[in-house]
Amino acid sequence: MGMISGGKAQEDAMEDRPWISAYERGVSPHYEYAAKPVFQFLADSAKNNPQHNALLFYGKGTSYRELEASTNAFAHALIGLGVQKGDRVAIMLPNIPQCVVAYYGALKCGAVVVMTNPLYTERELLTQIEDSGAETIVAMDILYPRIQKAATRLKHMIFTSVRDALPWFLGLLYPIKARREGQWVSLPKGPSIYDMTELIHQSPPSPLAVGVLSDDLALLQYTGGTTGTPKGVMLTHRNLVTNALQCRYWLPSLKDEIFLAVIPFFHVYGMSVCMNLAISLASTLVLLPRFVVKDVVGAIKKHRPTLFMGVQAMYVAINNYSGLTKEDLSSIKICISGAGPLHLEVQRQFEALSGGKLVEGYGLSESSPVTHVNPIQGIRKEGSIGLPLPDTVARIVDIETGTKTLEIGEVGELVIQGPQVMQGYWKKPEESTGVLREGWLYTGDMARMDENGYFFIVDRKKDMIKTRGENVYPREVEEVLYRHPKVKDAVVVGLPDTFAGEIIKAYVVLKEGESATSDEIVMFCREGLAKFKLPQRVEFRSELPKTIVGKVLRRVLLEEEMKKVKP
Repeated sequence: MGMISGGKAQEDAMEDRPWISAYERGVSPHYEYAAKPVFQFLADSAKNNPQHNALLFYGKGTSYRELEASTNAFAHALIGLGVQKGDRVAIMLPNIPQCVVAYYGALKCGAVVVMTNPLYTERELLTQIEDSGAETIVAMDILYPRIQKAATRLKHMIFTSVRDALPWFLGLLYPIKARREGQWVSLPKGPSIYDMTELIHQSPPSPLAVGVLSDDLALLQYTGGTTGTPKGVMLTHRNLVTNALQCRYWLPSLKDEIFLAVIPFFHVYGMSVCMNLAISLASTLVLLPRFVVKDVVGAIKKHRPTLFMGVQAMYVAINNYSGLTKEDLSSIKICISGAGPLHLEVQRQFEALSGGKLVEGYGLSESSPVTHVNPIQGIRKEGSIGLPLPDTVARIVDIETGTKTLEIGEVGELVIQGPQVMQGYWKKPEESTGVLREGWLYTGDMARMDENGYFFIVDRKKDMIKTRGENVYPREVEEVLYRHPKVKDAVVVGLPDTFAGEIIKAYVVLKEGESATSDEIVMFCREGLAKFKLPQRVEFRSELPKTIVGKVLRRVLLEEEMKKVKP
């Protein structure tokens, strides 16, 4: 295999990277990355560890040899259906074994994967199918009624069931449970409808020779819709391979690991930092199709995973789970929290419960996704997203022009350069040009860098609240709210106001059995915030609107407020 490196730009910028001196022992600032397709991770692990469990799903194991054979067979099946190199294949599955098979199988036949959220409405699904041009979809059978609406755009609909992946005794009980819960679907017969298990059984398990190259497009990852219309991020095999390896090199102690895989694979964070990373290490993935705190704690107790990649909402739920003991979580060594800020109180409580390390990382769909992570054993700084990964350069630029590099400690926009950065947005050249400028990815996040090269996200540029001429960053207010002993979850937004420009409103979820008043919350904030940063309104809720990976949907809250003021 050939090798690809981080690039000359990173070498030239060596003297401008103070973070390198903060790297923990065993981490180099520069590596060579194999120029290979993503699925080669699986082929290599199957060759070297054929009998080792790649997947565990409710007690049923799948070895690396079995997984490699199934992905080969599925790739042959897709080719048999007429899928050609470069065609888009949508995958609308939760974290079940078939998702892993579909992902690597589609890539092996040269297709471009379009990971699709199983919670999408008919409209959202149709929009993504139309934009990507996908003509084949792999999905859960229970999603057929929704997918049927997009059927006119699809040539092939391949369905599977949770039952197909369960141990035999649970498989026997599944129809009873599914019918009782209204989740039993009888698929119609038709020329465009296929059973995934049958396709695999009817196809050869031999390797393919499609000729997939490192610079070929591998993935259209649609951005999370928290800030508007999703866009298809174009990521190549090189982008994804490089980012998985960057994360692997960042964690030099990794060896015989078990990954808790509850972060969705249809999210680029789960796909790269959980699935691709684990497969590259020949590790075991303990699959959970959705986050249910009782099931997660039970899986940790039973399977003893050592790594748990998640989001803050997951750690908050575990912290507040009744009856939890330190022994329940004692196998956990490393947790990386992504897809949003990790508040200090959440981090401290989880580490006290588990005895493991929970650190914050940072990334975007546009960067495959990881660009920054805190050291696991090295120095961690409160509120920091950590240091740029090897072969990654970051700087802070002025908001007005985006061309002036700011001094240490100054707040501006975070821009990034590295081999994991996307090729652009699918069929959106103007928007691509807006965020990719002279080799730099403009993130839209406000941040600062300290003298040691640690970066701190202040907030999204578009989330910044301007009140009475002052700039207020929601994260700063939220950090204080999380310190309140009664607060379980909180978010802050800016609401339009004729006099102040915007006023600050806090939405607060209290811990179970607790009660509080708005005045109590505001008085508590007075101890840690200047007067202009205090919430003017506080609304108590039982839960906050979030994406499936735990990002709070500020947009939804603002839309609710706008409806209140309309006549």
